[in-house]
Amino acid sequence: MNRAKMRTSAFAAVAVLAGSVLAACGSGSSGGSSGGNTSGGGAVENAKVAFLMPDLASTRYELQDKPLFEAKMKQLCPTCQVIYQNADSDAAKQQQQANSALAQGVKAIVIDPVDSAAAATIVKSAQSQQVPVIAYDRPVPATPADYYISFDNEKIGQMIAQSLVDHLKKENAQGGILQVNGSPTDAAAGLIKKGIHSAVDPSGFKLLAEYDTPDWQPEKAQTWVSGQITQFKDQIVGVVAANDGTGGGSIAAFKAAGVKVPPITGNDAEIAAAQRIIKGDQYNTISKPIKIVAEAAANTAWEFMQGKKPAGKTTLYNTPSELFVPTVVTKENVKEVLFDSGIMKAADVCTGEYAKGCEELGIK
Repeated sequence: MNRAKMRTSAFAAVAVLAGSVLAACGSGSSGGSSGGNTSGGGAVENAKVAFLMPDLASTRYELQDKPLFEAKMKQLCPTCQVIYQNADSDAAKQQQQANSALAQGVKAIVIDPVDSAAAATIVKSAQSQQVPVIAYDRPVPATPADYYISFDNEKIGQMIAQSLVDHLKKENAQGGILQVNGSPTDAAAGLIKKGIHSAVDPSGFKLLAEYDTPDWQPEKAQTWVSGQITQFKDQIVGVVAANDGTGGGSIAAFKAAGVKVPPITGNDAEIAAAQRIIKGDQYNTISKPIKIVAEAAANTAWEFMQGKKPAGKTTLYNTPSELFVPTVVTKENVKEVLFDSGIMKAADVCTGEYAKGCEELGIK
């Protein structure tokens, strides 16, 4: 062999060896990635994670869940990409969004299902491709996700209802209660409904009627409550509404009928709900700081993306779960829970007609 051929062969051998080393570095499993506040290594670097939210009826998803989840993911993995989609209460649309995310090669899916039963198909499809699914806020009972993160929804229902019942008893109210539940396709709404019944049923107050609100739409809650006002009139001494949207719809129904608004509950601590509580239109809501669940979801997704298998603090629907306990908010503690804590700013809430109420409560 002449010298030219020898040099060519040697160069080829070095190239092959270098390629092999590079391939070995790049093909390491995600489980070998470093943890902590790094971008990980190997397959985790530049990875994609889907964050699929259910609707626009609740303002929290666009204003809180999305930016908080994205911020935490950026902290954990600066090079990772969050694919965010909102299904706007359309289960078929959410299915398409999940399929698109999988086609884009996401390493994990965080999903708040529009329809908890229909979401089983998304879970099966993702898991068949070895993509872990984290159910967020709402569980997927039929097909266990890999993890479930939420506030304790049954406890939420029990807390808002018991708070209302205790208030009505303190006021010596005589009459019955309306129960405005959430969407019939939402398993979390079913848990809230169960919790509400656990407080209302033994309360001594008659349950006049109850309603499962399609897609949590405030307008549909308002329409239904309007019909109950016509039927039961002054027999209604309180309304247990499953969230702030349906609570707001219920309040609007009483105002439209020109009758006194009875104590009405809520859940989610939206800004509009805080304003209604300060003004005296809404009796309570639930403070469940979205930062807690959004960051927990990001941490859990990041663990899965690294090939780890996080252990749940409890189990629900055969799914490893972490369930946080929220706080009931009324006029008595709204300043402490929502404002002194920094969850809300007076500048965002104490505007226009609400300024006087804020001043009376010392909210600055």
